[in-house]
Amino acid sequence: MKVSVCVPTYNHEKYIVQMLEGALMQQTNFSFEIIIGDDASTDKAPAIIQEYAQRFPDKIRAYLHSENLGPHEPREFGGRNNVLFLLKACAGDYVALCEGDDYWTDPFKLQKQVDFLENNPDFSICHHDLEVIYEDGSPSYSFNSTDQKIISGIEDLLEDRWFVGTASLMYRNFFRTEDFAEWHQRAAAGDWALVIQLAARGEIGYLPEIMGKYRKHRGGLSNVHAVTNSFFLKNRRQMFADVNEWLGFRYDATVQKTLQKYDRLLEKIGN
Repeated sequence: MKVSVCVPTYNHEKYIVQMLEGALMQQTNFSFEIIIGDDASTDKAPAIIQEYAQRFPDKIRAYLHSENLGPHEPREFGGRNNVLFLLKACAGDYVALCEGDDYWTDPFKLQKQVDFLENNPDFSICHHDLEVIYEDGSPSYSFNSTDQKIISGIEDLLEDRWFVGTASLMYRNFFRTEDFAEWHQRAAAGDWALVIQLAARGEIGYLPEIMGKYRKHRGGLSNVHAVTNSFFLKNRRQMFADVNEWLGFRYDATVQKTLQKYDRLLEKIGN
């Protein structure tokens, strides 16, 4: 299997059809599978997913969990175990991520990213631009800035700059045979934890075109991961400290600046 499309979802009945259609429309010269895990949704999403899995049994592998995999506390970790379960279930040489409330708009997205990674064996990640859209009708905008670097590395991430939209991420599937880093489980920002581990194994390539949509809505976890949330700030600071040790302090000067930034943020909100 060349590509596994990994789809974690929870209470996304309003969005999941758009996501699945965006994946199923992909035109490729290779085989791909859709690995979708519903984390015990309380809406109609599981029924919709089951219908699609029955219609496309050769393409969709659905895990409809009868109980939420958690962890239930703290809330900043919501959905973590479902994501880790799905990432390990992905059998493809490459994994493309798209959460259930986001979707792809370019039918050649997977092909373009596979072509890039096949032609650039020193790269572990390929990402692209996304359009950020708001459910409340706020103006949309591009996820990546116009000066986004075509080639990035782990030090760019350690400067606490996030430029890899989750719905744009395709990576070389090291985790078919390797375990996640020990500190990954403690990091609330699971997308950061994943991308940092990948960036430690190769460079990050960027395709400067919009090939999907990243949806912002009240139910999204990004509302919890905020600079006014002291738990989240402390957790993010600890993640960088853990990564610094994991990398043998090779980028210590860069990480120290990031840690100092989080100290200032925590001091500002009185923690």
